[in-house]
Amino acid sequence: MPVALALTLGETKVAAAAPTRVISLNLCADQLLLALADRSQIALLSPLAHDPVIAFLLKEAEGLPINDGKGESILFSGADLVLAGSFGQQGRTALLRDQGLDVLTLAPWRDLADGKDQIRTVAGRLGHPERGEALIASIDAALARNEGIVPEKRSILTYYRRGWVPASDSLISELLRHMGFSLQQEALGLRWGGVARLESIVETPPDYLLMDDDAGKTVDNGSALLSHPALAMAVPATRRLMVPGKLTICGGPSTPALIDALGSEVRAKVR
Repeated sequence: MPVALALTLGETKVAAAAPTRVISLNLCADQLLLALADRSQIALLSPLAHDPVIAFLLKEAEGLPINDGKGESILFSGADLVLAGSFGQQGRTALLRDQGLDVLTLAPWRDLADGKDQIRTVAGRLGHPERGEALIASIDAALARNEGIVPEKRSILTYYRRGWVPASDSLISELLRHMGFSLQQEALGLRWGGVARLESIVETPPDYLLMDDDAGKTVDNGSALLSHPALAMAVPATRRLMVPGKLTICGGPSTPALIDALGSEVRAKVR
């Protein structure tokens, strides 16, 4: 068979197999769907896609309908592909699969390699593999722009509300190592993540903290910890890198923006 004809038949097969009514059940699936699908392919997004605080692709979601999250209504929606998360939705996805719906479960990214595999999987299922490769190229370009920009022997601790620290092998930790930081959670005995006691940070402070940009807003006990005077003395504001929380929630189209936002903070504050 001539090569040109084989390629044409292959493209026709991919186009014919591409879903035409895709439903997303969580925020991270929303973002990948919005980035990789034709708008006409998107049947329903999760309610979180319209949340201005956490939705990175908020503008792209405007005008698109949302689902109510109930398995029964999704079952009768006419969907030919459902994108679901791997946590908290097992019962719902099991119901949908039992009824014959095509459900693709998307787990949080373990690292960049895992994330790139997920992008390729979703883009391929949507019939747009070239869009997946374009997003991956955008991530790689951001990584190249920000590789090794941290001066030698600078440590950092990623610190979230309630004192939560991510594992050393998490996506955010991988990005920080890529820029040249050493990870302070290992010095605190939290290689696998967990809650860092304020006393431990004060006794063994990192050179820098990475926090969400709303960390100074005290709305409950979990956020009050981030504004504690002892933490401010140990790591003052001039040594805190701040990035929008909506960039860190999901791996995907927000990842290049996250890398560049981190890079900008490093260049402005790390000495």
